[in-house]
Amino acid sequence: MAQLWGGRFTKETDKLVYNFNASISYDQKFYRQDIRGSLAHVRMLAKQGILTEEEMEKIVEGLNGILRDVENGSLPITDEYEDIHSFVEANLIDRIGDIGKKLHTGRSRNDQVALDMKLYVRDEIDEIDGLVYKLLCVIERIMEENVETYMPGFTHLQKAQPVTVAHHFGAYFEMFRRDRSRLSDIRSRMNTCPLGSGALAGTTYPLDRAFVAEQLDFDEPTANSMDSVSDRDYIIELLSALSTIQMHLSRFSEEICIWNSNEYRFVEIDDAYSTGSSIMPQKKNPDIAELVRGKTGRVYGALMQMLTSMKGIPLAYNKDMQEDKELTFDAIDTVKGCLALFTGMIDTMKFCKNVMEQSAKHGFTNATDVADYLVCKGIPFRDAHGITGRMVLDCLKKGCALDDLRMDEFLSFSPVFEKDIYEAISMKTCVERRNTTGAPGPKAMEEEIERNKKYLAEK
Repeated sequence: MAQLWGGRFTKETDKLVYNFNASISYDQKFYRQDIRGSLAHVRMLAKQGILTEEEMEKIVEGLNGILRDVENGSLPITDEYEDIHSFVEANLIDRIGDIGKKLHTGRSRNDQVALDMKLYVRDEIDEIDGLVYKLLCVIERIMEENVETYMPGFTHLQKAQPVTVAHHFGAYFEMFRRDRSRLSDIRSRMNTCPLGSGALAGTTYPLDRAFVAEQLDFDEPTANSMDSVSDRDYIIELLSALSTIQMHLSRFSEEICIWNSNEYRFVEIDDAYSTGSSIMPQKKNPDIAELVRGKTGRVYGALMQMLTSMKGIPLAYNKDMQEDKELTFDAIDTVKGCLALFTGMIDTMKFCKNVMEQSAKHGFTNATDVADYLVCKGIPFRDAHGITGRMVLDCLKKGCALDDLRMDEFLSFSPVFEKDIYEAISMKTCVERRNTTGAPGPKAMEEEIERNKKYLAEK
């Protein structure tokens, strides 16, 4: 069992305890970050005269060799090591001898693991942001192509007013835009370097923490060494942001499942993103949308586990904090997979435009426009609302839409109706007249799409 401590102990750790304590099975994920941090640390040690230039060059060469061999597969990371830090340092000592033992001068595994996790999370935030950006590009393209694709808008899952696919997808554009903003905030707030904090109280060596922070693209060193090694706020913030992303994906997936159903038939999901049934040959199931929806609880669970782990921990580092890795890695991988697959699904999805428009028409989504028409003819809104309600009831009995009523039928409800009622309540007119900022009308949507394109151009 390769470990970097033991002088204080008179017998070897029980194998079961060792395995329970070990983290190599999952923290090997950040071997790149561990080596990158060690390279910055050893260069700082040489700069400060703590190591000689020759010692620094040998350690740098050894670390780069380990990185190269892990990348090309000739140096496997095995479970004989307790953690990734033990793996790197033990292999370095094997390669360059006792000089390798000087790598750990002026640092602790506490500030080392804090650094590795920050570097890893920062890299992953950039990847997730890129995936959200790709999703936004697909949403924006769908919006541009569907400014005149009419569909019912819903409240309470009841057909409410006519909107367009562009308008509906625009709502999700805003959600995912906010998700990117949250990721950016987290990345900015967490961008301080903990290396040099030691176990919790710094070190007596004359370290240049600002130099290390600059080498690793941090804004500055962390301000308090106790906080440095025990801070997991940025992980909690990330898991919260990932839960929100997943919640948005889940809402969207739920709608796609509904739209894909036989009763709605609003969309057709590409075969590449669907599956069939082992017994029912007619089935084409929206499995990707369902799995995205289902995996949301998994990400929520990671957030709750992290909050629960941290709630009773006194300063400074405690082993409980090792539990931050597996759940964070899993949540990150889950969200990345969901974003990539969901983007591919909606990018290839076909809209059944005629079905959507007919659903809006026969769902009385233009009832509000009938009431507005009556108001424009001088009837008080409350009376207009009552008249329209009676018209809807009559149409339900007849099995027709408001647009299908004859002129004499309109007049039987109110003498103010004229022939222009047909144009006033057509789907096209109902949508086109809604041009306040954020509405589905073409003028409003043109402004919204231009705003979105400008945002995407800025990356």
